[in-house]
Amino acid sequence: MFKIDTHQHAWNLSEVEYGWLKPEYTAFYGNFTPDLLGPQVKAAGVDYTVMVQAANSYEDTASMLLHASYNDWIAGVVGWVNLLDPQEAGKRLDMYSKGPYFKGMRHLIHDEPDPDWVIQPIVIESLKILAGHNLPFDVVAVYPNHIKHVPTLAEKVPNLRMVIDHLGKPPIGKDDTVWFDQMKAAAQSPNVYAKLSGQFDNPAWSVSDIQPYADHVLEQFGADRVLFGSDWPVALMGGTYASVWANTQALIANCTPAEKEAILGGTAIRFYDLKV
Repeated sequence: MFKIDTHQHAWNLSEVEYGWLKPEYTAFYGNFTPDLLGPQVKAAGVDYTVMVQAANSYEDTASMLLHASYNDWIAGVVGWVNLLDPQEAGKRLDMYSKGPYFKGMRHLIHDEPDPDWVIQPIVIESLKILAGHNLPFDVVAVYPNHIKHVPTLAEKVPNLRMVIDHLGKPPIGKDDTVWFDQMKAAAQSPNVYAKLSGQFDNPAWSVSDIQPYADHVLEQFGADRVLFGSDWPVALMGGTYASVWANTQALIANCTPAEKEAILGGTAIRFYDLKV
């Protein structure tokens, strides 16, 4: 079974603007391109990755698609289209779908001032167009503002596959009752998945700190709806690519071999329709 990292980024600050990326993010501020990641992916025994958008721009998407065309270990790209303009979104999706690498889309909804941005009628209309192209939506559902909207999206766009990035950023070490309830509610839709990623971006969090959240998600979603992602290079805040990979193995140590195969690759192939 292939091992697939479903969440890594790349950026060259001289080519594409990333408004959120500031010098104070010292661990990952600068140019982080696939040539830096490729050897680490291979050393970990990971076969393929999915590159995920880091800016709400077509320039970022074009950059990722170019990277994918030059690196045979990048199996797909989660890009961006303008969800506030359904007609434009449809034209872009028509174009992107003709190529081999565009496998889904994401918008940085957690950077929008309005926490209800994603459930606007015009955004719902665009997400219906996305679903019509059989492409999934990565949901940057940062607790507590966004996970609660996932059941609404599932109801309004029932044929849209969605994945909650980074387990919705659970409030580790704080009152987490609502997070547990929201993730359980999100899991009720069979088209909603969860990405085991971004948990090791904080050096203060150990495997034992994260274990209850991973266990809850695996219990609610099942391994066939959970995907692994490294969140490189943001993960450099908490360690290395190798340490993220090792810690993920520890998190799923009690899973069966079949469950591990699903989490580390099988689910990703189905969800993103990867041609590997």
